[in-house]
Amino acid sequence: MKNNNQMSKNGNVSQKAKFSRFSAYKRTVHGLPKVSNEEFYSAEELADTLRVNIMTIYRYIKSKKLKAYKIGREYRIDKNEFQFFLKKISTK
Repeated sequence: MKNNNQMSKNGNVSQKAKFSRFSAYKRTVHGLPKVSNEEFYSAEELADTLRVNIMTIYRYIKSKKLKAYKIGREYRIDKNEFQFFLKKISTK
């Protein structure tokens, strides 16, 4: 049974409880980047671009040197994150 301040006497969930659940959902969705194929690279594309083995890209992702999103079994790397990664590892 729900908390007293969330459940009214007739058994319905109060407006406050409904709003707080919706607000939490809205906050988690709000911060996601816009999705477009042109804005993301696959791990394989980056390996080809950098001329390294794909396992090297996976190691960078695992060690958190390269930020990636895992979708299903594949990783997607934001174009801006890749540019930041290149700047971070460049020699000075």
